[in-house]
Amino acid sequence: MLTRTDRALGAVIGSAVGDALGAPFEFGPEGAFSARFPEPGRGGEMCGGGGWDPGEATDDTQMAVLVGESLLQHHGLELPDIFGRFRRWAASDPKDIGLQTEAVLTSGDPWDLAAALHFQTSQRAAGNGALMRAATSAVHFADAGREATMDAARRIAALTHGDRAAWEGTAVFHELVRVALSGGDPVAAVPDTLAAVHPDHRARYATVLAPDWHPDLATEFNGAVWPCLASAVWAVRTTTSYEAAVRAAVDLGGDTDTVAAVTGGLAGAVYGADAIPERWTAPLHVPLPGFDERVVREPELAALALRLSGQDV
Repeated sequence: MLTRTDRALGAVIGSAVGDALGAPFEFGPEGAFSARFPEPGRGGEMCGGGGWDPGEATDDTQMAVLVGESLLQHHGLELPDIFGRFRRWAASDPKDIGLQTEAVLTSGDPWDLAAALHFQTSQRAAGNGALMRAATSAVHFADAGREATMDAARRIAALTHGDRAAWEGTAVFHELVRVALSGGDPVAAVPDTLAAVHPDHRARYATVLAPDWHPDLATEFNGAVWPCLASAVWAVRTTTSYEAAVRAAVDLGGDTDTVAAVTGGLAGAVYGADAIPERWTAPLHVPLPGFDERVVREPELAALALRLSGQDV
């Protein structure tokens, strides 16, 4: 019987593993992962490439760690502090940073205006850059209930993304993780979760989160929030293990690190940390540019997850 702690560890570590596993395949074609590693369980999948070392996590997990550490240091949501950490990180030349996120964090505008001002001029802010970093905050706010966890997700997302679509997708992810941490089925919880989505965005999310939706039906690149979240739910819905779900996510091609990070967070909450192969967790490492050249590895990620879930470490 999986405990809530097992699932919290699974969500945080699982998201980071998905990120690192998918990074070398980013912007590649569909099926590239299985073409290279056709037999599950054979090993070598944390292969590195595309500028990434084997097991190296990207901006997805780097930002998730910054969010988690802020939540712990301030015993809750301190939005100016999270934004300040993001800004410090962005100024330190990370290997990868989303265009939308970079524009907001380097604008010089105040924390509570930067994303909104960018959206006013660009009208483009529905990327998956807020969703990708949400595993740590999803674990932290899960005990607070549906309304509180979805509200927190929206507020953190709004630091960098002015389009409410990005807020709502992140809020849905928070709620599905909350359900999974309690031992529930996040896929079965989708209809109830949609009822809590902002009315202006409910229909679009209902379409992509429907049981018969498939990533081939996506109308945008999976770097957008809708197909990214939907692909993660699809991967969990159509597989029966953490490993299979993440493999399916990476095999979709495109924005593989983020789709796999979101999938890994959700699948990790479903199946628990022990379901994540050790051959994937052993090389995992998360550089934190701008923070004294720190590199966070699996034991520190586990300690972070435990503290976020309310466990003393």
